[in-house]
Amino acid sequence: MPADPLKFAYWVPNVSGGLVTSRIEQRTDWGYDYNRELAVLAENNGFDYALTQVRYMAGYGAEQQHESTSFSLALLLATRRLKVIAAVHPGLWHPGVLAKLGATADHLSHGRFAVNVVSGWFKDEFTALGEPWLEHDERYRRAEEFIRALRASWTEDRAELAGDFYRLRGFSLRPKPLGTAGRPHPEIFQGGNSTAARAMAGRVSDWYFSNGRDVDGVAEQIADVHDSASRAGRRPPKFGLNGFLIARDTEAEARETLREIVARADTEAVEGFGAAVRQAGRSTADGKGMWQDSTFEDLVQYNDGFRTGLIGTPERIAERIVAYKRLGVDLFLLGFLHYHEEVEYFGRRVLPLVRELEAADRTGPASVPAHA
Repeated sequence: MPADPLKFAYWVPNVSGGLVTSRIEQRTDWGYDYNRELAVLAENNGFDYALTQVRYMAGYGAEQQHESTSFSLALLLATRRLKVIAAVHPGLWHPGVLAKLGATADHLSHGRFAVNVVSGWFKDEFTALGEPWLEHDERYRRAEEFIRALRASWTEDRAELAGDFYRLRGFSLRPKPLGTAGRPHPEIFQGGNSTAARAMAGRVSDWYFSNGRDVDGVAEQIADVHDSASRAGRRPPKFGLNGFLIARDTEAEARETLREIVARADTEAVEGFGAAVRQAGRSTADGKGMWQDSTFEDLVQYNDGFRTGLIGTPERIAERIVAYKRLGVDLFLLGFLHYHEEVEYFGRRVLPLVRELEAADRTGPASVPAHA
């Protein structure tokens, strides 16, 4: 089990529509004023990171979107401790240009900038901008090269890379990002559930984000990523798990909220999203692309967040969170229905229980069961 305390991140609602594709009320707003207040609230309620979403075009319930890197910088300048992760698409960014932006953002925020390299699932975003749409495993091959170029730009005096997708020829970035103990450059996150994603994470990433998964699915993914890192002769990346959290005073209240979210789902948007993401992952060599086994209910929360099972009373949720930690999860990436209220509830009611259970694990044998 990881010795360090669990870290928590939240999905920044910088796109409209909230975190579930449902007509249920979501007291959440995609605008900057709302998100600035949310960022301060989150860092005061135990959150370590915030992840901005990347969408370039409307679709599947997200009719309005703020660009991720500029929005991330705005949130960094509005906070003091929160680290903000900007999601970026290889193919739409050159890694050297992003490295320059990232170095500046890192200085302005005193070392709190990070990136999440997203290989891409929304074909129309690429084709509308005149960029080629690669098949699944080729997108991950490009993303791996992107990360290698990004890291070289941040750490080498005259970066060189002769790749199939990107080239660096003596690129000298000044100033470099801020380097600290254990952090030679801004942290590089990467997502994906496929075999190609897991292998890539083991070879090049600092953090690996998984879509929502149950206990068995998480154990399998962690083993695969660790095996990939071992073959590459490097330390495995840390593991982040997506989860949609519905914490209520009673189990019945939490389950009723989930039932209503799904009952009021925007069926057309959910099915359209499902078709798009399955097409994006269908070309994997082994058929294990993201969302390939997701049900309609899973897709109502578009990163499979319900599957992690963070639904119930604070006590039940804390037990399940720590059970995942025992498997090797280092960070939870959380979404909420009503952000301001539920982030505060998490910090007041759930997080103290998590810390108590972590302390108990450090001083004695694990005795808390994981609820199904």
